[in-house]
Amino acid sequence: MAQALSERTIALVKTTVPALEAHGLDIVHEMYSRMFQNPEIRDLFNHSHHGDAGSQPRALTGAILAYAANIDNLGALAAAVERIAQKHVGLQILPDHYPHVGAALLGAIAHVLGEAATEEIMTAWGEAYWFLANILITREAAIYEDLAAAHGGWNGWRAFEVVEVRPESSVITSFVLKPKDGRPVLRHRPGQYLTFWFDIPGHAPVKRNYSISCAPNDETYRISVKREDKGLASGWLHDNARVGMVLKVGAPAGDFFLPETPQRPVVLLSGGVGLTPMVSMLETLVAGKPDTEVHYVHGAYDAGVHAMGPHIRALTAAHPRARSTVFYEAPANDADGHDHAGRISGAWLSQQTPIEEADYYLCGPRPFLRALVSDLREAGVPADRIHYEFFGPADEILAA
Repeated sequence: MAQALSERTIALVKTTVPALEAHGLDIVHEMYSRMFQNPEIRDLFNHSHHGDAGSQPRALTGAILAYAANIDNLGALAAAVERIAQKHVGLQILPDHYPHVGAALLGAIAHVLGEAATEEIMTAWGEAYWFLANILITREAAIYEDLAAAHGGWNGWRAFEVVEVRPESSVITSFVLKPKDGRPVLRHRPGQYLTFWFDIPGHAPVKRNYSISCAPNDETYRISVKREDKGLASGWLHDNARVGMVLKVGAPAGDFFLPETPQRPVVLLSGGVGLTPMVSMLETLVAGKPDTEVHYVHGAYDAGVHAMGPHIRALTAAHPRARSTVFYEAPANDADGHDHAGRISGAWLSQQTPIEEADYYLCGPRPFLRALVSDLREAGVPADRIHYEFFGPADEILAA
């Protein structure tokens, strides 16, 4: 149990909130510049999220500001701490990494704030950093222990062979993975992701998270990856991954998942490649939850990019209380695989789904999430019945 922060430290950290609001992004860029001088630390990060326009610096700036503003009420950050711990485990972050990050953060604060970063302020921030670091280290140790002890579980990077490559649409391809050691795989929680280490010629090691797009089955995982414009890892996978290729894979992680026994109707909402965790959830519900009311609602631009449409319709047809609805933003005609033209809206969800009792699970691009989370809240759905996953850092405040 971490020792409580002193009242003096809490007061001093809170005095720095205005400075963080004004200079937080500069502090974070300086912090990353210092950290990335160490190749071991640099290689932990997804560098597609960095740079002046990158989402990771904005996400970390928001996280530091939230920590400072809520340092006297850390219970408000419990969900964020769990999410960070899950991400860290996926990336194989260990206690030995924390001193490097702490030194970079404190050095960046001192550099950017200059004379305002008094010795007293820096001592307080050092205490605050290690207080949070020890909470994360403790939680991550528990997750690592659980993964190692679970049937089919593991720590570190495990070798998986690509055993099937299947195009799903003009931009999405599925890859089925089986462990080279022939042992079982951990039964993931539907909605979780795998972390991959890619050795791409001409680049430092590349880390990426991809949602598992199948139900737990003890033997294999499936990921379904969209080829992104300028996407280093997704482009490499689409162009190079083939049956027999071996990939380095971390154990399933993530705090967005379907409960083992849903207590209410379930509405799955996805946009684009956000369908991947939803397919895992839907397969699981169809296989073992015949009494649960299920609504699957998906939005795609058109039939060309829509993945797994026939598979999803077959799944819902096999479940006595499930139905699927597809929206195309730009349908070619009335018979190209969609049910409605346009985008999913809160008004449609209010009329067509059990909005007064259902749990809503959402995954998709930020504009999709921002609009639908807001619509659901305005329709009266409480925050504890709205669950969402997004790809990339959490640099948006999505809920009202």
